[in-house]
Amino acid sequence: MRNREMSTHLRIGVISSGPAEFSTIHAACTDSGHHPVAYFYGRSLRSGGPNLDDASETAASILASTPQGMDLIFPGSVDGLALALESYRVDLVIVFGFAWKLPRSVLEIPQLGVINVHVSMLPKYRGPAPLLWAIRNGDPTGGITVHRMDEDFDTGNILAQQDGIPLADDISWASYCTVAMPVVYDLIRTSLDRVVAGHAGEPQNDSEASYAGFLEDEFSIICWSDDARTIHHQVRTHRFMRSPSHPIAKVGDTWLHVMRTSLEPAEGLLVTCGDGKPLWITESEEGAPPKASL
Repeated sequence: MRNREMSTHLRIGVISSGPAEFSTIHAACTDSGHHPVAYFYGRSLRSGGPNLDDASETAASILASTPQGMDLIFPGSVDGLALALESYRVDLVIVFGFAWKLPRSVLEIPQLGVINVHVSMLPKYRGPAPLLWAIRNGDPTGGITVHRMDEDFDTGNILAQQDGIPLADDISWASYCTVAMPVVYDLIRTSLDRVVAGHAGEPQNDSEASYAGFLEDEFSIICWSDDARTIHHQVRTHRFMRSPSHPIAKVGDTWLHVMRTSLEPAEGLLVTCGDGKPLWITESEEGAPPKASL
């Protein structure tokens, strides 16, 4: 950790995963009188891991919306990220949508630490996929939390949070951003004020915690023995993820990639589910059978 005089106008590093996230954090920082000095795009799910499938496309969209003069960095490892943060002399780092587990050596580089935007009401849905599990479970609303990062996933003290973000039946990332990003903006500004004031944040209640890990491979296959709502939310989750060929289901002798279903009567293929209730497949196309490994 550096030892220099702290200004109330912070130098901030921003680590995130998409243009909407970067833009929202940037606006919250500058409107609060602080100075983002570099963007860091999390292009892999782990330090030293392979690039995400859509990393090139996402990087291009981030670059197109990056302010003039702003550096955009693509760290490939924790060591590289640490060197870059040191070189930019950041006072604080803000993270939103970054899957790496950061060691204490990195968390202590900024004098004021690292804070994270997490799309759930912590301690509910700790982990890398909170929004996917909220959709999967059929939650009508979700929450957003800004918390201090520590060496564990999503366990640090809470600086600000808000519940009640609608999770529409036909949710997409774009539609979610429309309602969620203004909330993220407000929560970051509140959190920045608390950080500057030296507020430690409120400890989480571990007894109320739940975990939202990566979805299991079997979740890509629809089992008609499940109840209708479970299957409907399974389809919603994959549509939100823009899964190119999942979920798949066998209907008669045909495997289908199911893109959209309805719990209410609609034009489409009617299927009776494990709870005896109907589900209408309203959008689908022929798909490949599942791999034997599933």
